[in-house]
Amino acid sequence: MKRLYFLVPGVKSARKIVDELLVARIEERHIHVLAKRGTPMEDLPEASLLQKSDFIPAVQRGLALGGGVGTIAGLVAISLPPAGPVIAGGIILASALAGAGVGAWLGGMVGMNIGSTRLKQFEEAIEGGQFLMMVDVPKDRVEEITEMIRRHHPEADVRGVEPLIPAFP
Repeated sequence: MKRLYFLVPGVKSARKIVDELLVARIEERHIHVLAKRGTPMEDLPEASLLQKSDFIPAVQRGLALGGGVGTIAGLVAISLPPAGPVIAGGIILASALAGAGVGAWLGGMVGMNIGSTRLKQFEEAIEGGQFLMMVDVPKDRVEEITEMIRRHHPEADVRGVEPLIPAFP
């Protein structure tokens, strides 16, 4: 799946595009609309917190960093006199897993409170009243969907494709 980004001037255009995407067999769960806070969204599929924040990248960074720190802590623990080589593997594994878990949890907490770095480039347009549409489409349909939007909605500003979308949102 790849994520398409485009801006539309208002709710009317967004509604028409959503309807056309549904007819083109793009499921509603793959369509995410983001607008300025307080803007009436009517029945548009609103972007969730996972799409608005850096939660997934932050969890990934926390997992890697925490796992690394946990592994180092395990290595330090086995170098201390009471521990021996018999339980060394268990200590390293347990500390790496604990570090990864704590790192992922803390990273996720931080990521939830940080706006998405990918969406920073759209902030000015969104604050200006435009609607950002994020549509997750199969790789082989990217050109087809992009061309359909360009042809039927010249007011839509196609802003590109994100190469890989996270598995969760």
